[in-house]
Amino acid sequence: MSVSKPTFADLVRIEQLRKIESAKADDLSYASIKDLPRSISGDFHYSEFIHRLAIRAKRMIQDNALDTVLQQPQKQYRRAHHICVAAGILLGGLAASQAVSGESSTLNIYWLLAVLLGFNTISLLLWLSGVMLNLQSLSSGIVAQLASWLPYRQKKEPTIASLATQSWWESCLTGEVGKWRVSVLTHKFWLAYLAAGIVLLVLLMLAKQYNFIWGTTLLPDNTLPKLTQILGAPLEAMGLTIPSDPQTVASRIGISKQDAETRTAWANFLIGVLLVYGFFPRLLMLGLSRIMQAWRERRFKLDLYLPYYIDLRQRLMAREIRAEIVDADPLAGAKPAEVTRPPENLALPSNAQAFGIELDQTTHWPNSMICRINIVDQQSQDEAKALISTLNGPLVLGVAAHRLPDRGVQRLIKELVDSTDKKPWLILLSKPAAPVSSAREFAWFRLAEVCGIPAEHVITQ
Repeated sequence: MSVSKPTFADLVRIEQLRKIESAKADDLSYASIKDLPRSISGDFHYSEFIHRLAIRAKRMIQDNALDTVLQQPQKQYRRAHHICVAAGILLGGLAASQAVSGESSTLNIYWLLAVLLGFNTISLLLWLSGVMLNLQSLSSGIVAQLASWLPYRQKKEPTIASLATQSWWESCLTGEVGKWRVSVLTHKFWLAYLAAGIVLLVLLMLAKQYNFIWGTTLLPDNTLPKLTQILGAPLEAMGLTIPSDPQTVASRIGISKQDAETRTAWANFLIGVLLVYGFFPRLLMLGLSRIMQAWRERRFKLDLYLPYYIDLRQRLMAREIRAEIVDADPLAGAKPAEVTRPPENLALPSNAQAFGIELDQTTHWPNSMICRINIVDQQSQDEAKALISTLNGPLVLGVAAHRLPDRGVQRLIKELVDSTDKKPWLILLSKPAAPVSSAREFAWFRLAEVCGIPAEHVITQ
């Protein structure tokens, strides 16, 4: 069955519902999903399973009137987003106004650059270091880390609303998706900060005549003039006029007053440096972060090894098994007896080859499935590995589901899986006398994950 690819919003709603069901299952109504049909496909497909989870989630959300509750965290984030941008505009305007405040008609050029560009540059370098070194604390920032920590501070009994909020934060503001989402917010804050400062400076310089000065106590006298030429090289390439060496030297505090040409050159230098070294890099990083956020959201997948999804997969997807006889039929010429045809919605491929892992005589395989070798010692293990390396069909490993999957079993299964280039399967064989707990079944799914067996290739019999 061809189904459309689920959106990131669909997956987030499924995760929110998982969190709510795990803690508040008794408070929910399941009337709308009682008639949800089982899968008509024999093979497990991730997209089909997610599609069915999305249908189930949509029905439950409508049945329990959860739509407003599930959308509330996103609305809160948008509100925080607007507050953050507004704070950037306010702080940028205050920083520029404080740097040029007073009755004096002079502007200390490098003090202005330090106030408007210095903190932005430090923040940008920390963000780049966090992204390249994959450090969440540096790429997200202190404010984002504090915000991610707040949902876990509540000590009261969790409510449906708090569970939905916590799940949204875990899906959208942590991991790779969260790193780039918070990065977008960080870059918007600094863009608003720089834009407010630049706009205020332009308005002030349009309304009042300023002389640009510089001065230093500890640095050598030629340090800031050299820095002016270095920073101004890209501006000259863009056709802007920057202060020449004589104009730079003449602008030192206490030298002399400036003419209109010098003031214009310094104004071009100030605005140009803020744009080239502050605004444009932030704008570029914002575009990159948006692209990476969209890419990570498209690659986002649910953890199907969680017990919640294991249980739903076995209830929503087909569990029938089809096997075939491997050896030749000795009664090939005889008239076949009338038999009932097996169902069509089957899970295992028809040419699968079965091997047992330390099975006892009370553990039985499904009807019509023949175990080639039951591995119980080193000799049978060597024989199985040699046979598996020559098989043409997929490998099916049968284990006793009631047993504890220890490291020895894990190492054995990993070696057998590495011996074949086909997609391996793991079938959990249970018996009525030894029911399997959900925790034990979850442990087998985790073992399958470690051994390279996909979750959709693990079947409970």
